[in-house]
Amino acid sequence: MGPMLHDLVPGPTNSVVDVAGLAVGSTSRVGDGWLTGSTVVLAPPEGAVAGGDVRGGGPGTRETDLLDPCNLVDRVHAISLSGGSAFGLAAADGVMRWLLGQGCGFPMGAPDRLVPIVPGAVIFDLGRGGRWDATPDATFGAAACEDAQRARDTGSDGYAAPPALGAVGAGTGGQVAGGLKGGLGSASVVLPDGSTVAALVVLNAVGSTVDPRTGELYGASRLLPGDLEGLPGVPSGAGLRTPYPQEVEAARARAVELGAEALPRTLATTIGVVATDATLGCAQARRLAMSGQDGLARAILPAHSMFDGDTLFGLATGGRPAPDPLGFHQMLEAAADVVTRAIVRATLAADSVTTPEGTWRSYREAFPSALA
Repeated sequence: MGPMLHDLVPGPTNSVVDVAGLAVGSTSRVGDGWLTGSTVVLAPPEGAVAGGDVRGGGPGTRETDLLDPCNLVDRVHAISLSGGSAFGLAAADGVMRWLLGQGCGFPMGAPDRLVPIVPGAVIFDLGRGGRWDATPDATFGAAACEDAQRARDTGSDGYAAPPALGAVGAGTGGQVAGGLKGGLGSASVVLPDGSTVAALVVLNAVGSTVDPRTGELYGASRLLPGDLEGLPGVPSGAGLRTPYPQEVEAARARAVELGAEALPRTLATTIGVVATDATLGCAQARRLAMSGQDGLARAILPAHSMFDGDTLFGLATGGRPAPDPLGFHQMLEAAADVVTRAIVRATLAADSVTTPEGTWRSYREAFPSALA
């Protein structure tokens, strides 16, 4: 058995950049018909061992076949996460061009002949700002990289500054069932052997993160002490409790009033990255992503539907030794937990949003008594 959940502690920033060498950047566009954005996770210059796992029935992905352990390339240089559905895959082009400009990629002979490897995934947020054609392109990917580089430059001791959470970057247009807002969330944990496991998740689901009977968050039981600290809009020292019954009834009534509008329209998708500083092989990195999907299913009901393209990437930077079998088992347990916690933190950090297409309320607005 692994260590008890509450015996563990988050890393210094409780985010994916607690894995040394990783940096996160985001860019968003809101207003004039826009409600979308892009986020990038930059690996160290030499790349990171990667794997991927696609569980949803409607995925929008790029370079996932490359991550098969049977194939040639064993490292990636960044992961692109974006809004815009299939149109948003273009953001990864900007990430590639930016990396090439930094001299980062697989060498192909001459010093200037490099091919950066950038797998990616997208969420469906089309039209939520009012315009169907308002989608991320290559400029979004490049801008997210610039933001990630600033995070590296302002960090310390080899660690980047932590990412902004909530309705930012690829999570700008995110939503979940019940007419609630989704967004970008992150969490980390330090294991007994000193290695770190962390997740960055873009929450945008056909399912719900909230139990309609009680108003409680499905994933709340997996939170660690301090998980609510530092979240936008969450008072310092706050804790979670069961919301007042009248708030639960009001939320149910609103969902009935909205009818089909309470569900994400057409498609949804939750995507993200699970990372560690341990040394892993490609197959183990894929296992990390697979276990992360278990955490997604704990926090969102239903998960992995035909209308979601739920996709997670596993990254291993190799800064610490390879785990023994028990250590790897604990790492996989932790992968599930950090994804669940990242989804809860995304739900709590997101602010309400109103556009010509409608209003998506934050969990904090819908259930104010839940934050004691």
